[in-house]
Amino acid sequence: MEQKKREKNYMEGRLPSSAPLANPYVPFQVEFTPNYEPRKALVRGTLFPGLELPFMGMINKNELPVTPLTELQALGFMIQELALYLDTHRDDMEALELYRSYQRMHKEGLEKYEKMCGPISHKSVSDGPYRWLDDPWPWEYAKNREV
Repeated sequence: MEQKKREKNYMEGRLPSSAPLANPYVPFQVEFTPNYEPRKALVRGTLFPGLELPFMGMINKNELPVTPLTELQALGFMIQELALYLDTHRDDMEALELYRSYQRMHKEGLEKYEKMCGPISHKSVSDGPYRWLDDPWPWEYAKNREV
């Protein structure tokens, strides 16, 4: 009977009654700190050097290729990072202005990219025929290399 109960708990993802509680620690940002440029922030996984916590002491030093698509990804990441920061620092006008400037750059870059390559998501489809499924897809490097 006890064996069946243990198997049931295992299959349902329940913790045993003796499981210890975790004590997570999340560093709190005191103020807007110097930040990474967009492509480096995307690779590092954070806009803020003070929040970069390398896994097992390893720092991701890879470089992203400079393409219109990676630039859009990096700008989108900056917008999200700043939105998260502004959730806890509403009165930081410097961060808010930076957030708005990245929004403008992303909007302009997205319009330019979609004019050259077509819609980047189904939400972008507007006038004319529905072209969302037309080739090439943004990640098809060989077909998009001249962009």
